[in-house]
Amino acid sequence: MSQPTPSSSVQHLALGWFSMVLGLSGLSLAWHRAQPLLGDLAWRASLGIGVLAGVVFGALLLATLWRVLRHASAVREDLAHPVRHVFVAAVPTSFVLVATVMVTLFGPSALAHGLWLLGSASLLLATVWVVQRWLHAGRTPAAIWPGMTPALFIPVVGNVLPPLAGVALGHPAWSAAQFGVAVLLWPVALTLVLVRIGMLGLWPERLLATTFITIAPPALVGLSGSVLGAPGLLVHMAWGVALFFTLLSLTVLRRSLSQPFGVAFWGMSFPLSGFAALTLHLVPDVPWLQALALVWLGCVSLVIALLLWWTLQGLWQGRLLQAEVAPAAP
Repeated sequence: MSQPTPSSSVQHLALGWFSMVLGLSGLSLAWHRAQPLLGDLAWRASLGIGVLAGVVFGALLLATLWRVLRHASAVREDLAHPVRHVFVAAVPTSFVLVATVMVTLFGPSALAHGLWLLGSASLLLATVWVVQRWLHAGRTPAAIWPGMTPALFIPVVGNVLPPLAGVALGHPAWSAAQFGVAVLLWPVALTLVLVRIGMLGLWPERLLATTFITIAPPALVGLSGSVLGAPGLLVHMAWGVALFFTLLSLTVLRRSLSQPFGVAFWGMSFPLSGFAALTLHLVPDVPWLQALALVWLGCVSLVIALLLWWTLQGLWQGRLLQAEVAPAAP
């Protein structure tokens, strides 16, 4: 099989590739929370992974800009797709997370502040755009229900994140307001996904890895809620819900890994990192979680290392960044 040209490859750079930034940033933040247990090792790991997240973020931004300029029709196709359109929220979410990593590692700065403001505001607009699609005149159940997959949680997760850096940057009120949007939309999205299962069955096998995205909302609600001053009881409740969705998602892990590797696999990375970060956050209050938190952090790090290796291998061999050969929804 001939190698695709760089131009044709960029044409197929769907917005879902920003899931890499989410996963790497989340892992960086999780390692930072391991500092009380692992000391400087955790800080150095957090820094290295955070730098890698920033490099991937910059590369994806430049490639996406090139794609918009040279392959506008492919971008419009993604925005009209019943599943892929929700990944538009992954772009501003990446801005917010990169800013959060910067603030976490180095403290507030003008650059982090600018990235956070741009990401937070555009994330809210992206969320409105995703939800307003449901209100279009003439939309039929056949057009709506195939798009109700766990990817629908991406805008929800994005709006949970602003408090992680927003409070330190001096925007606690706006952070709380955006957090409220996420808390409103999370049960709505969960209900829609469950109803879709009842009406159409589970999403396609090639998208099974996105099931892990269900872990992210409760995990990040717990983390951001604690930053906003939520009672410890509610944070522990959020951890319990995240644990439930983690165990539930693990039941489809074997079937997920039986599928050919694709960018959808990166949907596992940020939710697993978020649960690791929340577990590490609870260790001072629940000491028996310490061993579990460190083991889980190690497992998540291994998963993301494998995802990176498979991604580089797939790019080198020309198996990624190709036209979709199968429908993303039945």
